Amino acid sequence: MGADTTPGTGRLVLLTTSHRVAPGLLSWPAWQALRAADRVLCADAAHPQLPYLREAGVRVEVAEPTARELVDHCVSGGRDVVVVTSAEGESALTDGLARLAGSGREAMPDLELLPGSYDLPGARLLDLVQVMDRIRAECPWSGIRTHEDLAKYGLEEAYEMVEAIEEGDRAALREELGDVLLQVVFHARIAQDDPDEPFSVDDVAGGIVAKLIHRHPHVFGDEVAETPEEVKAHWLRTKAVEKGRTSVTEGVPLGQPALALAAKLGSRARTAGIDALPDGPGIGYELLALAVRAEAEGTDPETALRAAARTYRDAIRAAEGIPAGWDADGEE
Repeated sequence: MGADTTPGTGRLVLLTTSHRVAPGLLSWPAWQALRAADRVLCADAAHPQLPYLREAGVRVEVAEPTARELVDHCVSGGRDVVVVTSAEGESALTDGLARLAGSGREAMPDLELLPGSYDLPGARLLDLVQVMDRIRAECPWSGIRTHEDLAKYGLEEAYEMVEAIEEGDRAALREELGDVLLQVVFHARIAQDDPDEPFSVDDVAGGIVAKLIHRHPHVFGDEVAETPEEVKAHWLRTKAVEKGRTSVTEGVPLGQPALALAAKLGSRARTAGIDALPDGPGIGYELLALAVRAEAEGTDPETALRAAARTYRDAIRAAEGIPAGWDADGEE
């Protein structure tokens, strides 16, 4: 027998929505489809959009029909049917519809995939915040952590991120950036519980957004900066005014690695036109002079020494007869 070419009637719309978008904020085509449909179905009784659809006068059936049932309804005289799903869709339903349509033996309704809302860039950060909230509330270890408890992990994760950058390992970098981001969100969640001076991750994000806009008037305002040097000079001037600093050395953390500290101090002095490099006996002053010179020539001394140290490590291993790529556990 040949394929049934009887035209289908009705329309079947899979309306995808994102839980990361505020409920009720659907696109205009989505609202049009919902109001025109003779049936609106959703398999998830807890779907965040349902209360808002019902408040808008849209009758929603909580049901999970099969592809066969929906097709039969549409081709037997039903008008538009809208199935509200998550952004990932209902895989069993879409697979079933694909099989029916691909068989060539079915009278099919018009099928439409209609995005009702989209995730904006950064939307998955909302998932991270929600996951962190639950972990903080339900995990016995995470629930009692303090800023002081986590301080060492912040340093460790930052160093692991730097190592991934130096090795050019994209997969590792992606993972390590996530670990660094976790530290930010975890600390913000701990701060939210402070009884005296609480703040949230939204306060943290709002603060850095305001700072970035204020320090980039050449992007968000009327000022002009045509070179990286002009941008940096403006950044430092704005920062000095914001902090009310009387010395260019204020705000330089003395606890950072020594070479990085020397380079930072040298950068501040050079930018301010100050020539105050001390000259004293001992290897410390020689290292200081090298670090300041490297910074002035555009080389980060900390990164340069780390690269040299890695080469030195490889040379030591080669002298020991250890193959390249062999790790401390004896595995490739």
